Amino acid sequence: MPLAQPVPATNVRPGLVRRLILFCKRWLGMLLLAGLCLQLYFMAHSLALRWLEPGSTAFQRSALWHILQGRQDTQGRHWLHQPVPSGAINDHARKAVIAAEDNLFFQHSGADWRAIEQAWRRNAQGQSRLLGGSTITQQLAKNLHLSGQRSLLRKGQELLLSWMLEATLPKQRILNLYLNQVEWGTGIYGIEAAAKHYFGVSASQLNAAQSARLAVMLPQPRRLGLAPHSPYMNRRTQVIVQRMPAIALPSPAP
Repeated sequence: MPLAQPVPATNVRPGLVRRLILFCKRWLGMLLLAGLCLQLYFMAHSLALRWLEPGSTAFQRSALWHILQGRQDTQGRHWLHQPVPSGAINDHARKAVIAAEDNLFFQHSGADWRAIEQAWRRNAQGQSRLLGGSTITQQLAKNLHLSGQRSLLRKGQELLLSWMLEATLPKQRILNLYLNQVEWGTGIYGIEAAAKHYFGVSASQLNAAQSARLAVMLPQPRRLGLAPHSPYMNRRTQVIVQRMPAIALPSPAP
C-alpha cells in the first residue's frame, strides 16, 4: 500500500499571512484615525483660546498630582493661580519675559530654528536629553497639553501644537496666555500670583526691576524662586532690565 502523502501547508500559510496583514492594517488605520482626531481636538482647543482662559494646564495638573502624592514639597504654600485679563498685566512683565526667554517672539512663527539647531549641537556633544530651543509659543504648547517627558516624538508634537497656536491666535494673546499659566515656583502659577507672592503687588503694579526678576526665574522657577535675591538673580535681573527698552510691543494688546 502506498504511503499517504503529507498535506502541503502552502494553502494555509498565505491565508494566515493575509489575516495578519489585514489585522495590522486595521490597527494602523485606527491609530492614524485616533491621531487625526487628537490633532483636530488640539486645533479646536487652540481656536477656543481666542476667547477662553484655560482653567488649568496639563503641566499644572501633573504638578498637583505630584503634590498630592507627596512627591513635591510645597513648604506650607497653598496653590496660587489667578488668571487676569490683558489689561491687568503691566507691559514691563511682557517685555521682561520676552527679553529673558524669547527675544524674537514677534518675528518667528512659533519656532526659533536657529535656537533649535544650537540645542541639537549641544546634545550631540554629549548631553543625554533634548535641551533648549523652546520659544514662548512652544513653552505654552507644552504646558497646555504635554507631559514633562523629553523625547523626539513629544518635541515633534510640541512643534505641531506651536504651529496651531500661531495659526489661530494673535501674538499678544499667546503671550498673555503664557503669562497667566506659566509656573513661578512650587504651586505658584501665573503673573498675578507671582507678583503677589514675591512682591506683594498685583501684576498691573510691577515695575521694570520686579518684572525682570520674575522673568529670570522662569527657566528653573522652583529652584530660583527659593532665593529671588541671590547674587546670581541680582546679576541676571540687571541684564534683563538693560535689554527691556529694546523690546517693542504691538499696540493695542487684545
